[in-house]
Amino acid sequence: MKSPAEPSQGRRQASLRFIVICGMLVAVAAVFSYMEVLFPLSLAIPGVKLGLVNIVVVFALYLLGLRAAILISLLRIVLVSSLFGNLMMALYSIAGALVSLLVMAGLKHSKLFSVTGVSMAGGAFHNIAQLSVAAFASGTVAVFSYMPVLIVVGMFTGILIGIVTDIILQRLAPLVRGRL
Repeated sequence: MKSPAEPSQGRRQASLRFIVICGMLVAVAAVFSYMEVLFPLSLAIPGVKLGLVNIVVVFALYLLGLRAAILISLLRIVLVSSLFGNLMMALYSIAGALVSLLVMAGLKHSKLFSVTGVSMAGGAFHNIAQLSVAAFASGTVAVFSYMPVLIVVGMFTGILIGIVTDIILQRLAPLVRGRL
């Protein structure tokens, strides 16, 4: 006889599916990050990326919730930073990921913004957080001179990522939700 504290077979299967989905999303996010390391944008501003990994993050936020999106982001950052980066890369990434995720979660929760609007704000706040880390690390506020351009770039890439993620959500959400 099962004890009351023992989870049911159905709960265990749902938990296992959740773990598998999160693992797959970490893998996809790591591949996207690696692609951006291999093929960086050659703009005049250092560190500018398309942010392909945010497709995975926004997807996870909408389908799995904030905790799962944070977990996926942090696991991806640890993996990619240890394989292809360094501690500073990890610090910049963690700051950008956490700030943008919290902003996106708040905007999503408000129900006032579309997936694209939420993603656009995430792109801008990701850059603001990374500039803040850069200012702290360098001991100068001069890095904030990049802010106007980085906010516009973050908003533009956020819109692109939001459009793509919205399309993916429309097609894959029924499949994923049916499995959890």
